[in-house]
Amino acid sequence: MAHTPVNHPARPIYRAIGGLVGLYFVVFGVLGIIASAGNDVLARNDTTVLGQGTNTGFSLLAVLLGIVILAGTVIGRNLDVAINQWLAYVLMVLGLAELAVIRTDANIFNFSIATVIVTLVLSLVLLMVGMYGKVGSNEEKEAWEKARLVL
Repeated sequence: MAHTPVNHPARPIYRAIGGLVGLYFVVFGVLGIIASAGNDVLARNDTTVLGQGTNTGFSLLAVLLGIVILAGTVIGRNLDVAINQWLAYVLMVLGLAELAVIRTDANIFNFSIATVIVTLVLSLVLLMVGMYGKVGSNEEKEAWEKARLVL
């Protein structure tokens, strides 16, 4: 039994929000690659993009994440739900790990507090989008609604 709603009425809006998160990662990553051109891939310096600390390594990762999110959004068919949920958890772990090492040499992605906050907020948005974006048959929707009423 699924624990998330099926065929939520606002699904197109949630899907669009997921696409916007993916687009943000792509734009941030491309701007980060441009801003950190000529630096080491995992340089720790004062490079900022959109008010967030970054380096070439994190910028490349952001572009990759954005492309994966956008591809899932375009393909749909619940692939976007799985991608959004898994990447939300990955981004939460990344944001919290970078927060733990933010003032040490282990801060390999050159995160700032702003980068941590944005990463955690976007991960929560992706998690929400993943929870409410599931598509299913009418039978699955009815079974979910009946189970919800029992709880």
